[in-house]
This record gives sequence, C-alpha cells and structure tokens, in this order.
Amino acid sequence: MNVNVSDPNMKRRILVIDDNPAIHEDFRKILCADRTSASKLEAAEFALFGAPESQDGQLLFEIDSAHQGQEGLARVYHAIQEGHPYSMAFVDVRMPPGWDGIEVTPRLWLADPDLQIVICTAYSDYTWEQMFAKLGALDRMFILQKPFDRMEVLQLAHSLTEKRRLMGGKSRLRYLENGVEARTKSLESMSQRLQSEIAELRRLSKTTA
Repeated sequence: MNVNVSDPNMKRRILVIDDNPAIHEDFRKILCADRTSASKLEAAEFALFGAPESQDGQLLFEIDSAHQGQEGLARVYHAIQEGHPYSMAFVDVRMPPGWDGIEVTPRLWLADPDLQIVICTAYSDYTWEQMFAKLGALDRMFILQKPFDRMEVLQLAHSLTEKRRLMGGKSRLRYLENGVEARTKSLESMSQRLQSEIAELRRLSKTTA
C-alpha cells in the first residue's frame, strides 16, 4: 500500500495515546479550533506557526484517540493500510495496566519508522537519561511536560507534521526512483533473453541450411 503524507492539502493525522479521556479533549481544544471563531490572539498564533488551512478556515489536523498502547499500535497499522498514516503521536508515559509510553514507542517505530513521537509526562518511573537510553532516535522523539503549555503543543504539532510531510515527499521520490531502477533492470534482463534467443535461432538456422 502506497502511503501519502506529502500532500499539503491532506489533513495531517495526529494520534493521541493516553488513558485519560480529559487529555484527549485538551488536545482537540488546542489543535482543532475553528479559526473563524478564534480570538485575535489565536489568529496570531496560527499566523505565527504557519498552520495549514482548508478553504473554510479549519485547521487541517485530524485527531484520533487510543487509550492504551496496544490500541495505539493497532491504529498506526490501520492508518498505514489505509494509505494515510499518522504524521505524529502524543504518547503518555503511564498507561496502566497495558504498555507504558516507553514500551509502546519502539513498537510504533517498527510499524512506521518515520512517525514523529512526543512523550507526555508529569512524572514517571523513568529518568530522562533512561528514556533516551531505551529509545534513542532523538531526531524523532520529543518530551512534553504536563500540564501542557498551549503554545508548546501548537508548535510541536505544526513543526512535526510539517517535518513528516517533507519526509513523505522524499520517501515518495525514493519509491519512484526504486521503481524506475527495478523497471530498468527488468528491461535489461528481457533484452538479454531476447538477444540470446535470436542468437540461438540464427545458430539453428545455419545448422539446418
């Protein structure tokens, strides 16, 4: 299944994995506000971050929810199968009784290596050093401290979904280049077989003449 995250007119999908329903609502209030009803301050924030917009003024973010790590991983796989993967995920550290954020994050990256992840934590069983040691991949992971700062959430969402969009364009280019290379090799192989068959026909023609 081909995936497309590079289309600037396509909604940028964000997955929130947290066991607290109130946190999901907080993210929606921040990221899915209708600009037409936003205050002057909110409009300035949108202009500052250069948020993608549709023609009706609605921010082009699509927020999905998962309340446990296992559910979040299933949603990531499903999004890939649909051909519209998530750009990023906000992942809570503590989600009893299932996988915590540190356990589910490597599984998310196995499913989608380019997924941008923000680890959300108020307190945890892991120090910063332990989290980075377990996860690595510092270019794909960020830390968001609870309670959330609204501007920080906006900045992370805008910058990381844009990063993923640009990465998607490069991935598409690599896909096309690989396709051309494979097609070229196939044509070369076919040409060699034809030349071999022609040579064999000529040889047989000479022996029967």
